[in-house]
Amino acid sequence: MEVFKPTEYHIESKITGKTYRDTGWMLDEPGQEKPALLQTVYHEKQLVLKESEQGLFIFSDWLPAKRFLQGSSAPVTYKSEKLASHLGLENLFITFSGYWPEKGAFMRTCSFKETEAYSVCSRLEAANGQVLVVASAGNTARSFARVCSDNNIPLLLCMPEDNIGVMWFDEPLNDCVQLVVTPEGSDYSDAIHLSNLACKVKGFIAEGGAKNIARRDGMATTVLSAATTIGAIPEYYFQAIGSGTGAIAAWEANLRLIRDGRFGNHKMKLMVSQNSPFHPIYDAWKAGSRALLPFDDDMARKQIELIHAKVLSNRKPPYSLTGGLFDALTDAGGDVLLATNKEAEQASQLFEETEGIDIHPAAAVATASLISAVNDKRMDKKACIMLNITGGGEKRFKHDKNKMYWLLPSEVFDIAPGMNEVEEKLKGLFDGNQPL
Repeated sequence: MEVFKPTEYHIESKITGKTYRDTGWMLDEPGQEKPALLQTVYHEKQLVLKESEQGLFIFSDWLPAKRFLQGSSAPVTYKSEKLASHLGLENLFITFSGYWPEKGAFMRTCSFKETEAYSVCSRLEAANGQVLVVASAGNTARSFARVCSDNNIPLLLCMPEDNIGVMWFDEPLNDCVQLVVTPEGSDYSDAIHLSNLACKVKGFIAEGGAKNIARRDGMATTVLSAATTIGAIPEYYFQAIGSGTGAIAAWEANLRLIRDGRFGNHKMKLMVSQNSPFHPIYDAWKAGSRALLPFDDDMARKQIELIHAKVLSNRKPPYSLTGGLFDALTDAGGDVLLATNKEAEQASQLFEETEGIDIHPAAAVATASLISAVNDKRMDKKACIMLNITGGGEKRFKHDKNKMYWLLPSEVFDIAPGMNEVEEKLKGLFDGNQPL
């Protein structure tokens, strides 16, 4: 395998136009009060793929990586035959992130969240002496747990207790990974609040969510996989969203590919979807509003309890800020769609019957939205379409493994914990774990 070289890049503000050297963990522009996402500008204008043995780091030219981490797998793109035929589409390409050995997909957590976990952790300097804090509704937590455990990176995960059933693994985790939860009936936004408090404790550092350039650039590898396989930027991009960070990342990747010059100069339409009845992004977009519309938090929690795709449950997505989802949809000419639980279940069954692999509920929502768009004649049947299957192969993975292990929470917090409670309970969780 070729020697890994740290990526050369700088960070740019879309508000002021200023550029910055990444001194470690910049999440916001210094002195800037207006909410905005910073963006990465890579010194390599054209993407040169590395050896396939490097896994996700095949795309390292456009990842803010300071070091190589073992165990990653890149998204895999292939041209659909049976699902495409069923829908009457001539150029449907599926980008699959999950476990599907026959396709060359080996993500052990069966989710594209591995792309962001490896990217974020490779941006993190070794021996930084701090504990990374990540909030998650499910797949992100499982992916960060696997990556940090394998690479001995101290990690504090904050999740809703109702979602911990997704914390399965094929091997026991290193105790450098600790899980704390908000109580039954809470949701992802409550877990984010807990993580924000944890980051105020000395020695803990926020992963940053959508603000972390590495998270978005890691997710962007799905589009890089599609474009380098197809040889062109797709015309349409379908993905289910909770926060919309993946769609923002797809848009940013699209702009880099245009600057590359070898994949076309068009912007793919972002066809993103939410799981009904929880759809704050859909409501704001259809109202033509840059700001999310007001909603009752308790009602939102009840709606979240009803959706099957629990990972699509962010009440505070990066929608309104500069460089966020509203800007991405506006610039790309995209739209926000809806899928019910029933439509997603039917789409999941159809995908497994036609393509031969199981998919996660969020990916089923995206597939259901594609089906609806085809039925509504929103695209030419010859259009080049990318369907981002953000998770799949879990049934296959568990079947292939002899035993599963679950990560259990070390602490259960109140839904609105005080700072003293958080600080007290976090003391001692990482005793004996020296960051490497």
